[in-house]
Amino acid sequence: LAPCPALFQMSGSQPQMGRGVPCLRCRGLCTGFEPHSWRKICKSCKCSQEEHSLSSELEDDRKIGRLLSDSKYSTLTARLKGGDGVRIYKRNRMIVTNPNISGKDPTFDTITYEWAPPGLAQKLAMQYMELIPKELQPVAGTDGAFHRRRRLTRQLPLYDQDPAQCRGLAEGEQKLMEEFVKKYKAEALGVGEVALPGQGGGGKEEEKPQDKGTDPGRAPESPNGALESAPAAGHYRCETCKQPVPGDCPVVYADRAGYSRQWHPACFVCCRCAEPLVDLIYFWKSGAAWCGRHYCESLRPRCAGCDEIIFSEDYQQVEGLAWHKKHFACLECETLLTGKPFALANASLLCTTCSQSRV
Repeated sequence: LAPCPALFQMSGSQPQMGRGVPCLRCRGLCTGFEPHSWRKICKSCKCSQEEHSLSSELEDDRKIGRLLSDSKYSTLTARLKGGDGVRIYKRNRMIVTNPNISGKDPTFDTITYEWAPPGLAQKLAMQYMELIPKELQPVAGTDGAFHRRRRLTRQLPLYDQDPAQCRGLAEGEQKLMEEFVKKYKAEALGVGEVALPGQGGGGKEEEKPQDKGTDPGRAPESPNGALESAPAAGHYRCETCKQPVPGDCPVVYADRAGYSRQWHPACFVCCRCAEPLVDLIYFWKSGAAWCGRHYCESLRPRCAGCDEIIFSEDYQQVEGLAWHKKHFACLECETLLTGKPFALANASLLCTTCSQSRV
């Protein structure tokens, strides 16, 4: 069988970021990635950068290393040798070797997980993996590993943390963005921890930070504001599905939520998009876990043209969407549409001429 494009992109011969990388959505119709000057799309097929799987594993690890550095999770990063102080994500891979005794001579099957929760014995880590849908398990060379990489790109855009990657910042706005990033690292960014029920934070719940604004002496509040009693031993419930959690099954804890709350591994998802939180990286706000993309959008508008956060107070709005004024342009011919008639199709702007030619 010929490998599907998704699996091909996971191979060691993955093309470097740049022109010519095939589009996974277009399946051969796209001539290869042509970067747009400011949109995060291919000029050739109009699909997003993530559809072309442009980043390498090293670039992904650098990105997460940058995100977690200068935060209380910097222990998950390491200084890169000769990297001029740059920190890189210490991504925890897990290699599992199983004997295969079906043949005459016993052999060994080796499975590599591109990511696994750090700090766990392999048995507990494997229990965690088995509680995640098989198609999402990040086994090297499978769709699960590919989808993890896609979620990294989608949930944690580099241009949400690095002003140097932004094309929409006006003069004077870089400082605003730097303060924005510094604030979310201090107040919202978190990395989930995996443990058995009642053992999160080493079982020292009283020593762990609670949700901001919560009195540590009070029982946690339920979403409707009623007080809940702390779970009795053996009576744990998942925060998302509210179903009981068996005492011998690993759960996810979010230290910013307090250790009286826990989630089934498959239930630790973004409250906005319901996507599994990649590598358990979350942003805590209003009593819920968010992915990075939707957390940032909950604080400031995101440009529907360039996909970057807008730091100007002067921007264009149409039907709940926002644009930098300089990016309020036709997707096809790039004509600026401020004060001109336009059509809006699937969050894309078209001038009347280009809209009619599509019919």
